[in-house]
Order: sequence, then C-alpha cells, then structure tokens
Amino acid sequence: MTSVRQRKGSRGKESQPPAEPHAQPTICCSDHQPESSSFLGDWSWKAIVWAALGLSVSVGLGLLCCIYVATLHENDLWFSNIKEVEREISFRTECGLYYSYFKQMLQAPSVQQGLFELTNDNLTESKRTINLLQRMNIYQEVFLSVLYRFLPIQSYLEPVYFYIYTVFSLQAVYVIALYLTAWLLSGSWLAGALAGVWYILNRVDTTRVEFTISLRENWSLPFLALQVAAITCYLRPHLSKVMVWLMYVTTFSFCLTWQFNQFILLVQALVIYTLDCLDFLTTTQVTTLYLTQVSGLLSVWLLQFCNSMLLGSLVLSFIMAALFVRRCQPALKTGSLLVRLAKLLLHTALVLLLTSIINYLAKTILQLRSDEHIYKFIKSKFGLGLTRDFDAGLYLCEEAFGLLPLDTLERLAGTLLLHPYGLALLLLGGAMAAAALHSMKRSTGRSPEQKRGAQELFRPDVAYNLLHTLFYGLLAFSTMRMKYIWTGHMCVVAAYGVCGKEAWTLLLGTLRCNSKILLRLVRCAVPLVIISYLYYKFWPVLMEEVSELREFYDPDTVELMTWISTKTPQHAVFAGSMQLLAGIKLCTGRVLTNHPHYEDKDLRERTQQVYQVYAQRSPEEVHAILRAVGADYVVLENSICYERRHRRGCRLRDLLDLANGHIMDGEGDNDPDLVSATHPRFCEAIKSDAQAYAALFTRTFQNKTFHVSKV
Repeated sequence: MTSVRQRKGSRGKESQPPAEPHAQPTICCSDHQPESSSFLGDWSWKAIVWAALGLSVSVGLGLLCCIYVATLHENDLWFSNIKEVEREISFRTECGLYYSYFKQMLQAPSVQQGLFELTNDNLTESKRTINLLQRMNIYQEVFLSVLYRFLPIQSYLEPVYFYIYTVFSLQAVYVIALYLTAWLLSGSWLAGALAGVWYILNRVDTTRVEFTISLRENWSLPFLALQVAAITCYLRPHLSKVMVWLMYVTTFSFCLTWQFNQFILLVQALVIYTLDCLDFLTTTQVTTLYLTQVSGLLSVWLLQFCNSMLLGSLVLSFIMAALFVRRCQPALKTGSLLVRLAKLLLHTALVLLLTSIINYLAKTILQLRSDEHIYKFIKSKFGLGLTRDFDAGLYLCEEAFGLLPLDTLERLAGTLLLHPYGLALLLLGGAMAAAALHSMKRSTGRSPEQKRGAQELFRPDVAYNLLHTLFYGLLAFSTMRMKYIWTGHMCVVAAYGVCGKEAWTLLLGTLRCNSKILLRLVRCAVPLVIISYLYYKFWPVLMEEVSELREFYDPDTVELMTWISTKTPQHAVFAGSMQLLAGIKLCTGRVLTNHPHYEDKDLRERTQQVYQVYAQRSPEEVHAILRAVGADYVVLENSICYERRHRRGCRLRDLLDLANGHIMDGEGDNDPDLVSATHPRFCEAIKSDAQAYAALFTRTFQNKTFHVSKV
C-alpha cells in the first residue's frame, strides 16, 4: 500500500467602508444597493482605491491557498526528490488514469497524432477501441498538453510540475470566486476576506486537492464557484446582460471537466425552480438561467462527440418539463394563498411527471444505460432497491458515499464557521420565507405594498445563494463526498451573515439599538475581530503543519511497476483491481482490461467478471473469464484478498459472494437463500500451486503485496 513516512530530521508532527445607504422598510429589498459600490460602478478615486485594495486582498488570499496546498503536497511526498515512477504512483486510483492521458499526449509525435490516439484508443480497454474524448472528461489534459508543447518552459519546468501547479492554481481561482461572491452579497470586501480565510482554515473539509490532484472535482469546482459569482451578479440590478456570457462560459467549463455535471446542475435547476415558484425571480431570469444550463450541457455534448449520457440526463428532462408546464400555466401566480398553494402542488406534480416521461423516452430511444449504476446506488441508499447489487454495493460500502460524519460539524465549529453560518441561514431564511408568504398573499391585499412580488421584498441574489447552500447542504449530509460543493459556499454565506447589513439590522432592531453608526461599526469590527482571533489561534497550527516533512514510501508497488516495465511485452494485457490498473497504465503504458472510470455499462459488467479472481470460483471459470477479456497477466493484491478495512458484508470478496449467491467468509449471519461455494477462493487457492491451477496459470512475480500470474 502507498504510504508516507517521517523524513529524517523532520521538525514537525502530523480603513472604513463607504457610507451606508438609507435604511429600507423591508429586509433585503431588491432596490437596496449594497455598500462598496465601487466594485460595481462608482468610479470616484476613493471608491477605486478601496476596490483595488479589496481585489488585491482577494488575489493575495488566492495565492496563499495555492502555495499552502502545494507546500503540503511537496512536504507529504517529498515530491521533488523522489523518482519518476514514485511520482506517478502517487497519483492515486483514477487520478493516475487521467494523468496518463496528459502523459500520452506529450509522448505523441504531434498534437494531431495524440488526438487520433485518444479518439481511437485500444489500450484502456483490451479488445475494444473507444473514443476517450467521448467517454471521459479529459479535455483539460488535452488542453494542458498542447499548452505545454507551445510554451517556452520545457527547459526549466517538468511536465508533471506544469500539471500539478495548474491544478493548485485553480484553488486560487476558487478562493477568489468565493471572495467575490461574498463581496457582492454583503457590499464589503471584508466578507470576501473572511470567506477566503475560512476556506483555507477548513481545508480538510473544503478540498482534498493536495492528495487527489487529478480528480475531476478539483478541476470543476472552481468553475462552479465562478458560475455562482456570475449568477449572483446577474440577479443584481443593471448587471444582467453583461453576466449572461460569463454564466455560459463558467457553466460550460464546469460541465466539460466533470462527468457528474448533470447531477450537480440538477440540484441547481431545482434551486431555480423553487425561486421561480416562490416568485423571487422574473420570467426572463428563470428562462435565462435554464437556457444557460442547457446551452452549457449541449456544448459539452457536441465536444464529447454527441455523448448520449448528456442527452439522457435528468437535468435536461427537468428543464424541458419545467419550461413547458410553466408555459401552459400562465395564471400560476394568481389567486388567494390557498389557491396558489394548490396550483403550486399541481404544477410541481406535472413537472415531475413530465420529467419522468421525457427522461424515460430519451433513455429508451438512446438505449442509454451508462448512468444506471448511480440510480441503483440512490435506490439502495434509501432502501428502495436490491441490496445485493454489486455496483451499488461498491458505492454503499465506501465511507465517502455514506452520510456526513458529525465530526465534520465539530471541525467547522472549531474555526467559528458553523455558528455564524447557522445564524445567517436561520435569520435570512426566515426573512425569505416571510417575503415568499407575503408575495403569495399579495393578490388579496389592497395596498401597493401588499401587491409587491417576492423579488421586490427580498434580494434575488441573496435568495439564490440561501437556497443554493441549503440544497447542496442537504446533498452533502446525504453523501459525504459532496460536502466539498457545500463547504466552500458555506464560507460565503457565513461571511455574508457576519458582514452583511441584513442580519445585523434584524439583530440590532430586536435589541432596539439600530443606528446607522452602530451598524457600520459592528459590520466592520466583528469580521476584523474574527479574523484576528483566527490568525492568533490557527497561524501557529498552519506553520507547524507546513513544517512537517514526510516522504513517499511504497517499495512493493515500485518493484511491481519496474518489473512490468522491464519484463513484460509492451502490448501485454493486465487484469486486476481498477485502482491498481490505473497506476499500471500510467507507469508502464500496458493494456488494461478494466479501469476506474465507471460510467459505462459494458465496462461495469467486465469489471465484475474480472473481479471473480477474488470470488469463490473454479480455476477453469476464472481462466475462461480472463481469456475472454484478452488478459495475459492477472495481478492479485493481498490487501483485497485478505481485506480487513471494511466490515463483513462490505469487503470486495463479500460483495462478490453475495452477487454469486454464496455464503460469505467469517462469523456472522447469512441470508437463508445463500449456499456454500463448491470451490475455494481463487486468490488464496492459486498460491497453493495445485495442479488444477498450475496447468492454467504460471506465477511470474510476487512480493509481500502483489502476486502476478501469467494466464
């Protein structure tokens, strides 16, 4: 197993904002212009200097985050001092697969030849030729490889550093995007500074980029943060037209870099739908936001050679249904409160029904089954499907796909993030609910004030961000891996709660001491006090963390990769676990039977078949399976064969036994319909060199971790 060890000699262990506008009679009123308007149009010298200072702070925090994660990565692996094969092994699981295509593009004689090899690839899946640009989201690797070829940097910057520094630089973009969103919401760049500081201090829960560099989310989430900033701008007065193009570009970039784009955009579409139903957005705004999502997805669909998974996505079906039903119900937002509620329930039921029909027809016509494993996982997670499904079991048994652990909230509370976030969500959410209720009652009112729409009572940009953090928060609580989408934006909402006028107006008004001078003083002093406290408490911790020196240490995997590179034919085909095979492709360039990019039905079926080497199957059956996929060598891992990391029922061998209808190993209950296997576990029995195994497999390599047999 890959690990790190302590290096020898290691020292460590593991001015005032512009004046306030006049008070408004309703909280978050849309005609209320936030302070620091220099950021958006006030071009006085004082405003320009103030805005320039704020932008400088945003860039400084972005660079600090970039340098911070780069230092952690270097100190954890001693990346600059280890061998090339060790550097490549450090790209874990699917990260190694993605980086291998960057490496492949650079090794190609020309860009054209590299693109041809990617679109006609026969190395990633044996006995198949696939279009990698259609199947996977690897345009970022293609773009970086082309950029590296033409920039005059080859003589002093190695390709691997160019790659990882680009990913780390995106963290700077991420922080700047969060900073700008908080600034836009609150009118004070102190909110942006506080959001950036919180993001950095909560690194464990906001990013994992330092040890999963190539993971698709590390490319895409910065663009999602930029998109949220663009939407926040778009929902403000006088900024609509200039932001539409930026919304499209950021949505397109987000979709292009992550295969799970459709599911993230579905949650965002639900946010837009809710705001529309509650009358926080105009018809033009709703249509523009929907069409921006659609145009971004369709642009990626074209670039990915008409990838049917995007056309059959649930988000496209939902947007089509929402726009159509909305068009057919022009009187949706009229009538008394009870009538409007009844109309909304009917409207929602029609949208969901039409969404299901459109999606079913799209998947049937396109014969789409690439994403069915995700729906199996969701059904099994909530007890709606079979618990013995192998694909669903792989997800359900991983901690990352479980519920959000409570210690996450403890860590967030330790940096003073959770409490202001919760308070802001409670106060502003209550005000938003009151505005929505007021809007629904407006048709029965008699005064002009009672007839104002919700978007006139509560700022649309604030309403969007509140629902954004609420919906993605629910997603994070249901699936821990999705917390990285939520926690970054959580910093924005908490900073807005601390620095924005609205929450303090409510609090000070409740205490009957709401004066403009006191409000300005509190909004300036409180964030400065929090930042000072965080600096005092956590700066020594950060310094100790970046001074802790470790180094990469995985001699067994290095030995395996060296043996494969020197002792096997260049076009030899290897079978084994998805995670290991991704590293074999990167380090040796050999052909694979399967790999970790799981968004293909045929590949999932092949993976389950190859994994029979860890099941209770006869040598003849395993041999037939391996020959059918063209394998020349099979790599068996002791860490899987004798796995103890997962509980009984979640070990890989248990999932295979359940899928095969066999009784699981070890003490514990078994379902009554399971039967005892007639053969021993293959990965154990093959090491006995019994005649039945020796006749079909020849042991060619072994160490403490791996056993390689020639088929």
